[in-house]
Amino acid sequence: MTFHRNNPILANCLHISFLFVFAISCNNDFSNYTSPLNDPLVYCRSVKKLNDVVLENNFPPMIAARNYAYANIAAYECLAGGDSTLPSLAGRIPHMPSMPKPEVNEPVDHHLAALLALIKVGNEVTFPEGSLMAYYSQVLKMADSLRVPGKIKTASIRYSDSVSAAVLRWSKKDNYAATRGAPRHAVNYQDSTGLWVPTPPMYATALEPLWNTIRPFALDSASQCKPGRPPAYSLNKNSIFYRSVMEVKETGEQLNEEQKHIADFWDDNPFKMNVSGHVMFATKKFSPAGHWMNIVGIAAKNAGADMRKTISAYAYTSIALFDAFISCWDEKYRSLYVRPETVINDKLDPNWHPYIQTPPFPSYTSGHSTISAAAAEVMTSFFGNELSFTDTSLLEFGIANREIKSFRDAAREASISRLFGGIHYRFDLDSGNAAGVRVGTIVVNKLVPKN
Repeated sequence: MTFHRNNPILANCLHISFLFVFAISCNNDFSNYTSPLNDPLVYCRSVKKLNDVVLENNFPPMIAARNYAYANIAAYECLAGGDSTLPSLAGRIPHMPSMPKPEVNEPVDHHLAALLALIKVGNEVTFPEGSLMAYYSQVLKMADSLRVPGKIKTASIRYSDSVSAAVLRWSKKDNYAATRGAPRHAVNYQDSTGLWVPTPPMYATALEPLWNTIRPFALDSASQCKPGRPPAYSLNKNSIFYRSVMEVKETGEQLNEEQKHIADFWDDNPFKMNVSGHVMFATKKFSPAGHWMNIVGIAAKNAGADMRKTISAYAYTSIALFDAFISCWDEKYRSLYVRPETVINDKLDPNWHPYIQTPPFPSYTSGHSTISAAAAEVMTSFFGNELSFTDTSLLEFGIANREIKSFRDAAREASISRLFGGIHYRFDLDSGNAAGVRVGTIVVNKLVPKN
């Protein structure tokens, strides 16, 4: 097996080759170091750096969401420690302990501390070990280049380290470690009619069947937003199931160029296996959560958001993504619903293939529909429902931009992409959307500050 990734065509506003050139060059007065440290684009670029590490090391979508959540929460808490109008998440997330406060009279630069915490926690929750520490050193070199006074730099590092350590201790109690190496979910293949089975070309075992045991942030339980039951499996031509299967099949056979672009743009497959004769190679793109992290950065830039709003948007959106995956995976392994590709190949056309690759987990409900709807609710609470933008996230993979009218419109497009791609029934999308809206609404009502 060999690894291949498309070379970038264009660098978008979040893609960087060397950090902080913009921040340093725009600050000719080196006695004033605060402006570059308070530049939200620097934070966006730092999240993109974490996103790149997640992509290159093939983190599954739900684990990617966990990586982003803890890293952005740590940054948020560092900022909140110096801003009395920004409430800590401690206590509002019921199981989150109190976070460290700066020592009295400690000259902490909270923007620098937030950057360092994002990178430090991001480094600890990803692999290989030390992936982000060269970047961490670049941030400190930037501080030196800006002539940040030694006492402020030292105090900021110390405070950042204390918050990072507290967030990481808390993260270790979310049951993630206990699910590593746990037995995979087994399907009785002697009586699997209507149930999920591995799909081509990888025929991989079920991905993260115990993700519903991960501790959520805003949800009271994994099943709080439990969707209704999917249609019963039936090949009766008048049944909802049969009509839904035929819609997937016929849609896939009649895709126009716009539908193909939507399917490709929102594919967000972090590890697609390509087979050509005896050659197998993988291509990678951002996971759905990574795509939404990019959207946060693009939206913050377009809205002219300051550092406070930018970090808050990242933190709360990553929380919604994290909880939405838990909610969705709770249903996926409850219903164990068969994928359209399996039914079509077994019962209708053995030569039919979906336009995009079917991922290795059950069909109901659609993960992208759920997490996108949840993210869109949070993003709308920060930036409104009329912020249009050009999503440039996929340029580096050779996929053209899309013009997005609103966050909810983006969520709807991400959802319908799964029907165009041939990997979900429409009822997967509808139920996933509804559940995602509920998750996002809970995050907004329970956690997002109302000011």
